[in-house]
Amino acid sequence: MNTKESYAVVTGASQGLGKAFAENLASKNINVVLVSLPGQHLKELAQRLEENYPIKAHYYEVDLSVNENVMKLTEWLNKSFEIHVLINNAGLGGTKKFVDASPSYINTILQVNVAATSLITHQLLPNLLRQPKAYILNVSSMAAFSPIGFKTVYPASKTFIHSFSRGLHEELKDTNVFVSVVNPGAMKTNIDVCKRIEKQGILGKLTLLDPNKVAAYCIRQLFKKDSVIMVNPISWLIMKILPIWIKLPLMTSAIKKEIEA
Repeated sequence: MNTKESYAVVTGASQGLGKAFAENLASKNINVVLVSLPGQHLKELAQRLEENYPIKAHYYEVDLSVNENVMKLTEWLNKSFEIHVLINNAGLGGTKKFVDASPSYINTILQVNVAATSLITHQLLPNLLRQPKAYILNVSSMAAFSPIGFKTVYPASKTFIHSFSRGLHEELKDTNVFVSVVNPGAMKTNIDVCKRIEKQGILGKLTLLDPNKVAAYCIRQLFKKDSVIMVNPISWLIMKILPIWIKLPLMTSAIKKEIEA
């Protein structure tokens, strides 16, 4: 695979796991296209990657909650680059009583987590299919394995991502495009997230993950063709073993603490 002439696209690339993905790919001498919201210092990140690694780094600032923006992004990507890696990392969470959530709050989560991921994958797939080898990594969540009160929309959206990825993997298994999904837990993406998770108590503190370690492991497993990447197998095992009538109130109680704090 000639990575000098092809690119990896990373959405949500300005901070946290997305930024860690971009840095890890660049360290492997893979060109990158960084996608994130405006005002997130994306240009500076692209410049820094080019200074530190022998790669090309381009960037595109966009609000992925608007379908028209997604279509313009993918049109630009297809016109400009040969793409051999797509990492759909952009996503929105949120903790709120459902009754207090605004329509725009609900719609934005669904548009970014569900619609944008599906549309970007759909529009870039012909590009990926014409490469000698290509990879898609969709970022789901441990929340995909259980509903959670006060986070009603987010876990449902991540359940979609997990199911979508598994289905697409099966559909494309006889092609050159390999599809994988990762289900990480909470990560130290920024100070606000760390404080919010720590309010959940000892469980929240114990499950916080380092984005750089998660990104390195995910990229390694992706190129090894691991279709379901579990960065925290113990948490995953607990989620699988615990019946819904135990884990649903347990997790909801932890999130409720976060709101009350």
